[in-house]
Amino acid sequence: MFKNIKNDLPASVVVFFVALPLCLGIALASGAPLFSGLIAGIIGGVVVGALSGSKIGVSGPAAGLAAIVLTAIGTLGGYENFLVAVVLGGIIQVIFGFLKAGIIGYYFPSSVIKGMLTGIGIIIILKQIPHFFGYDASPEGSDSFIEASGENSFTAIFNIVDNINLGATIIGFIGLAILLLWSNVLSKKGKIFQIIQGPLVAVVAGIVYYFVTIQNSKYGINSAHLVSVPVPDSLDSFLGQFSFPNFSAITNPQVWVTAFTIALVASLETLLCVEASDKIDPDKNVTPTNRELLAQGTGNIISGLIGGLPITQVIVRSSANIQSGGKTKLATIIHGFLLLISVILIPTLLNKIPLSVLAAILLVVGYNLAKPKVFKEIFQLGWKQWIPFTVTVVGIVFADLLVGIALGLMVGIIVILIKSFQNSHFLHIEDKSNGKHRIKMTLAEEVTFFNKGAILKELDSLPRETHLELDVRKTRYLDNDIIEILEDFAFKAKERNIDIQLISERGVVENPPSYIEFFNLRTKKTA
Repeated sequence: MFKNIKNDLPASVVVFFVALPLCLGIALASGAPLFSGLIAGIIGGVVVGALSGSKIGVSGPAAGLAAIVLTAIGTLGGYENFLVAVVLGGIIQVIFGFLKAGIIGYYFPSSVIKGMLTGIGIIIILKQIPHFFGYDASPEGSDSFIEASGENSFTAIFNIVDNINLGATIIGFIGLAILLLWSNVLSKKGKIFQIIQGPLVAVVAGIVYYFVTIQNSKYGINSAHLVSVPVPDSLDSFLGQFSFPNFSAITNPQVWVTAFTIALVASLETLLCVEASDKIDPDKNVTPTNRELLAQGTGNIISGLIGGLPITQVIVRSSANIQSGGKTKLATIIHGFLLLISVILIPTLLNKIPLSVLAAILLVVGYNLAKPKVFKEIFQLGWKQWIPFTVTVVGIVFADLLVGIALGLMVGIIVILIKSFQNSHFLHIEDKSNGKHRIKMTLAEEVTFFNKGAILKELDSLPRETHLELDVRKTRYLDNDIIEILEDFAFKAKERNIDIQLISERGVVENPPSYIEFFNLRTKKTA
């Protein structure tokens, strides 16, 4: 794990700066103590990061649970009663893990997962534009169309005109310029610019700007536009920020209802984020989903016991980790320790960071998730991919994450039902080894995203030094999700010395350089 520390350490710093305002903002939006968001971020980084099988996923408090938390605190009669539901929710998640419920994540089509990534990217951009200009009416971390302030994602942008803070805007643009200069120019000039990340330089510039303009009423930045970490004045006041569950409330049926709600929503969000982060991982790692549920459940038990918010894996932090070059779980763990150390040792300094600088960092993250070329690529794959993708994006932007995913999944299922039927024998395995590890896989006429889990399992179980014959001569419909699985597996096959012989109506191909090009060409010729 430590052999990639030159990549993981800089990435952890970037994730720390992304996570800090989100932890605070989600706690504020949830009606919970600010420190509870930081606890969840620390536990998500250190505990879940250590237990998880994901190399690049980052966990912490989730915006998708903010509305549930806000309602539950009032319904259950206080935050201490709510913490009992968090602990119970974690236990239920651990049970989900032992029951191997993680396989659910494989049944979401690729078009929906890509729509989720793009939709979240757009949401990040829309939500951060007001903060970039110093208009902080709603807390950081919101992902719902309707905001706590009563505005929505678009009216908040329109209201910027009358609420621009000049100092915040200036340092926001300076921070954005530093980020673009660093990623597009300086990072290619030398290793020092790869070790010291642009976001760190932007944050330092923001702090310097604050001190330089502190006496200037026109260009200065007041506390409303700065990070707001609780600052204890003694050890006792620091320890006093922790809350503990009131287990006498365990007999309240509403506590159990809330616990099951947290477990279901947190597990679903985690599995979706696992699929999404694996999709954009350049090393094509496959996260063990059942182990992830065990890790998340353990994290929620500990978080609930010491006063933290519910935890899920979150794509904003995970994508920031990937974009910053994180390679192993060490980046996640270090970011958790950075949160812990900073809130203990330098909370006053953290409170000098302008929110507009952090908004600039998130704007870059959002753009990288929702680049215009993604829309073009999905459109070129045909309407079976484009329609679920678009519906998912629109649902996320105009409602929230879970609504968008649900709409995209429903449309994806309808598309599949229209275009194909589900075969019971979609994959035939024939052992031709005779001691030489020769395996033949024959795909059936119709193979859809419903088969992702089984095919992934078969491919991952192939031993090293295997000769795989993949027969697609009878296959008339091969879902794009399955083609992507084969494309990703080819990357791993080289590492495991697995030779792939693709047998099709067009002939036999040894170790195809690109399955996507091969099957797209076949589709065009068939058409």
